[in-house]
Amino acid sequence: MTALTTKTSTVPIQSVYTQDAANSAVINMCQQAEQYGQSKVIKSHLESFGLAIFAGAFIALAFVFYITVTTGTIGPWGQVRFIGGLAFSLGLILVVICGGELFTSTVLSSVAWAQKRVNTKDLLMCWTRVYVGNFIGAMLMLLLILGAKMHLLNGGQWGLNALNIAQHKIHHDWSQAFILGILCNVLVCLGVWMTFSSKDVLTKAFLLMLPVAMFVSSGFEHSIANLFMVPLGIMLQQFASADFFNAIGVPASQFADITITHFLFNNLIPVTLGNIVGGALFVGLAYLMIERLKHSNADHTAPMALAKLALAECIPAIDAHILNKSASGQLNSEEPNPNQPISSRPMVSQSTTDFSKSHSVLTQIHHESNLTPSLKTNGRTAMPKSIINLTVSELMESAPFTLSPELSIHEGLMQLTAAQERGAPVVDKQNRLLGFVSQQDLLRCLWSEEYNKHINSHVADLMQTQVMTVSGNDKIADLVELMVVDREKLFPVTASGMYTGSRFMSYEERLRHASANKPSSFPVVNEGLLLGVITREQIATKICSVMG
Repeated sequence: MTALTTKTSTVPIQSVYTQDAANSAVINMCQQAEQYGQSKVIKSHLESFGLAIFAGAFIALAFVFYITVTTGTIGPWGQVRFIGGLAFSLGLILVVICGGELFTSTVLSSVAWAQKRVNTKDLLMCWTRVYVGNFIGAMLMLLLILGAKMHLLNGGQWGLNALNIAQHKIHHDWSQAFILGILCNVLVCLGVWMTFSSKDVLTKAFLLMLPVAMFVSSGFEHSIANLFMVPLGIMLQQFASADFFNAIGVPASQFADITITHFLFNNLIPVTLGNIVGGALFVGLAYLMIERLKHSNADHTAPMALAKLALAECIPAIDAHILNKSASGQLNSEEPNPNQPISSRPMVSQSTTDFSKSHSVLTQIHHESNLTPSLKTNGRTAMPKSIINLTVSELMESAPFTLSPELSIHEGLMQLTAAQERGAPVVDKQNRLLGFVSQQDLLRCLWSEEYNKHINSHVADLMQTQVMTVSGNDKIADLVELMVVDREKLFPVTASGMYTGSRFMSYEERLRHASANKPSSFPVVNEGLLLGVITREQIATKICSVMG
């Protein structure tokens, strides 16, 4: 039986749980990248475009900072550029901390695309929308910088520095610009990737500094930064006054090669393509491939790891007396009296010898549950095929009760109460899953505001955005396991077979304490769209009908 594929979402995002992740409830950075990418693609177009404009302006501001810091600075070439690179890191820090949609980091949504969380059309539309928004943000900042006459700073040396930088950027050949674009976005996306490891804002900012400082100081090419930098040079070359060029002692004709045509074909197009390859392929898809290989290898070695067994393969097939008989050295000997109550069967005392025995017991249980998945219990098969073959789509409520994010707290609670629901998915007008809100969430807010009728909060403000979801093809038997069993409590054994419990307990005793802290209701989702809801009550009703 295959393990259930669940998704844990920072909604509107989901991440596929591998079997290991489902057991440990920990989302690794590759899965967070999938969430990160899907959130960008399915975000509302207006919000995405607005944040893209901000991101373009943030990167333009960072280049202004770089020009200011490096203008007139005397010192070793590398150190001056490193200082400028640290200054430029302000741009990516603003994007990550303040919120922004930057094209060069948005290409990490290739991970969500590869995992089939978004389709190709939506992915490309997202990239185009963000790129255009970044361009507009850069142009708005360009107009402000020109209006502020910043090129006249330091006797015009600020403007001269900007012209030299712009001119240098259009003198790459096509292949050089393409490779510099790859190298740049490898570092940008690695910086963003590292931020997935922390929730602390200051830590995120620190993690971004060195990758950005390296790509800037090394002369790697960033397409969005160039959307500001080279047009700035073009505007200065075309429209700066004669007094400016007299002040810097350089004729305007020296920069006549800074043109839109040279910019597009010698820089912007190859650099943009390089940024896509560097971020989407060399970082996002490369890490995803490694992740898949890791779990593929883990699947091949699954018989050596008890914690990876599907519950449906273990519980019905192994009778508890096997545990006690093995501990006493009687495994495969005479069967015990099946009428003997479990509580009266012998328990193993907590001694050094018994701990080693318990280790071998668990290894034996693991071995038999893998080699004999069809083992009979009391003359019957371990699980009815009608349950084994049952999928989520067969039981789910295909027209579930949902809430809109714009509802007020009072309206949301009234609708939940009228529908006799304890909680409900929150969806947008396109039926995309945004979150999940419960009566408890709404009542907690009302309590904190002393039940004020004029609370200016909405369902969107209170909904939970970490949502576990399933797909319609998932097996009900696996979903039951996820809902009701904590496998780490039931099988306290490491991957290498070491017993981790503080004392030896029988299987029945471990089972009593192995309750799972999981939801009783799961949204059923496909590519971000809500297909239905599956609840524990629906499953229990079906199982009762089968067993009846």
